[in-house]
Amino acid sequence: MKGSHRIIVQNKRIRYDFEVKRNITVIRGDSATGKTALVAMIREHFENGNASGVELTCDKECTVLDGRTWAGQLSMMRNCIVFIDEGNDFVMGDDFADAIQKTDNYYIIITREGIPSLPYSVEEIYGIRDSGKYGILKRTYNEFYHLYQISGFHQPVKPKQIITEDSNSGFHFFHGICEKKGQIACISAQGKSKIFSAVTNHLDEKILVVADGSAFGPEMGKLMSLMERFSNIVLYLPESFEWIILKSGVVEGNGIAEILEHPEDYIESKDFFSWERYFTALLIRSTQGGYLKYSKKQLNPAYLQEKVSDKILSVMDSIDLS
Repeated sequence: MKGSHRIIVQNKRIRYDFEVKRNITVIRGDSATGKTALVAMIREHFENGNASGVELTCDKECTVLDGRTWAGQLSMMRNCIVFIDEGNDFVMGDDFADAIQKTDNYYIIITREGIPSLPYSVEEIYGIRDSGKYGILKRTYNEFYHLYQISGFHQPVKPKQIITEDSNSGFHFFHGICEKKGQIACISAQGKSKIFSAVTNHLDEKILVVADGSAFGPEMGKLMSLMERFSNIVLYLPESFEWIILKSGVVEGNGIAEILEHPEDYIESKDFFSWERYFTALLIRSTQGGYLKYSKKQLNPAYLQEKVSDKILSVMDSIDLS
């Protein structure tokens, strides 16, 4: 499945209206915010149609996955939007992550905790809030909102320490830039799950954390709690390092600008478990045979040439690495 899909589900009391555009969407929040009611309405409509009193509008079939027989249920689901309510502990396991990797479904998972085994985007973590009444029927309109607001910086950020998620080309690039400038230290956390620990070891410095936003969702909760206590931590969460390169314009052709404008229209969920994987494949394909030939494991030195690196760094608005 690919593309953006609007879901409208309502009964006489409640209406939900939202869009999903990635294979994994996570809904967080406390009790009594309407999360379980949403899943219940999806289930009622799937089992009984309009006779359930629930109206559902979507261009894809919406269904619910739960219980001990989840694996068997999942094997029969094709091209669906699959809702999973909190309390289904199987979503935390590697078996579930492995099972959904090559499926063509989208998944909407309700949970109060991060799911370490799944690479979901910080952009697709939502809460639900009540946004008002509906006429004489007194419907409550429930809307989704981004749980974590990671937006542009209000003033230039000049870090003393950069911590990157990976130890591959992204780290090689930032480490090379820092060596040239001589003012900033750069280390790799050796994986997104180790960023929290790496940050806690440098709390006396101005820290810039660079990680793949397209898969960093599971780590956001504990890192945001740390940022509430320490104001010297700044997050920069592009889709991926490869996305930064593509966005910079140093690589031309192949309809890259159009893809970056609406990536959901190009990324097939059964082929790419996260958008980071897609942007890596796109960059490798787009640079094949050229002087900017890209490798995930080891950075091509051409990316550290000043005219190229300056264009890449220009994508990182308001971050000063001089």
